[in-house]
Amino acid sequence: MNDAAQPRRIWLCADDYGLSEGVNRAIRDLIARGRLNATSVMVVGAAIGRDEVAALKRVAAESPRCAVGLHATLSAPFRPLTMHFRPVTGGLFLPFPKMLRAGLLRRLDREMIHAELVEQLATFKDMFGRAPDFVDGHQHVQLFPQVRDAFLRAVKDAAPEAWVRQGGRSQPLSQRLRSPKALVLDTLSAQFRKRARRVGIAFNPAFAGAYDFSRSPDFGPLMRQFLEGLPDGGLVMCHPGFVDETLRELDPLTTQRENEHAYLGSEHFPQLLAANNVTLA
Repeated sequence: MNDAAQPRRIWLCADDYGLSEGVNRAIRDLIARGRLNATSVMVVGAAIGRDEVAALKRVAAESPRCAVGLHATLSAPFRPLTMHFRPVTGGLFLPFPKMLRAGLLRRLDREMIHAELVEQLATFKDMFGRAPDFVDGHQHVQLFPQVRDAFLRAVKDAAPEAWVRQGGRSQPLSQRLRSPKALVLDTLSAQFRKRARRVGIAFNPAFAGAYDFSRSPDFGPLMRQFLEGLPDGGLVMCHPGFVDETLRELDPLTTQRENEHAYLGSEHFPQLLAANNVTLA
C-alpha cells in the first residue's frame, strides 16, 4: 500500500469532562463506542468527584486509544484551587473577556498563574494516579499572553511527557478569514508554538473545532469542514453533552452539546471519516 492510501490519524477531543454529570455521561458514552479518542478533564469542575473519575478511568481503560488530559481552567464561573490567586471576582476566576484583556494588557501575575496550574496538574495526578497525557485550556486560556509562559513551565515541570494543544491551523488565509474566532486562535497560537518549541514540549500540528456556538449550526457539515486539510496528528475539539441543571447554571453552551453528541454517535460520523480517509489516532 502506498503512502497516499494511508489514513490520516487525528485526535477527536471532547472538552469539559467534570463540568456536569450530563456532560460526563455523554463523553463516556462516545468513548465506549469508539467515537472519541481523547477527553480533557476540568479538575475545578462541579462534577469531578470520585465516582465520576472512576467511571472515566474504567471506560478509558477499555478503549486503549483514548487519551485523558487536563483541561486547565482560569476563567469564571470556576474557583481557583490556590488560596491566594488573584485577580478574582467574588472568589471566582475573572470572566473570559476580562481574563483575555488582562493578559493582552500584561496585567496578570505569572507566578500566581503558574502556582494555580501546578496545583491543577497535581490534583489531576492525585485523581488519576498519573500525569495527564496532554494539557489544554478551557476557553483556550493556555494561549493568552502571560498565561502561556506560566502554562508551559508548569507542564514542563509536572508532566514533561505530555503534549499541549495549540489552536493554529494549516489553511490558506482565505479559508481562515471565514471564521474570526479561528483566526484569533491562529494568531495567538503562533507565539505559543514558538515558546513550546523553545522548551521542548510537543504539540498538535493543527487544530479545528472552533465555531459560533450561539448559532446552533448543523454539526455534520461543520465536522466535514474541520476535516478539510487537517494533517495527520491534527486535533478536532468538540463539546458533546447532555443538558442538566448544573450545565445550565455554569455554561451557555447547552443544547448544541446534545447536537454534537447525536451526530458523533450516529452512523453518519464513521461514514464521514471513511469518506475522508481519516481514522481516530
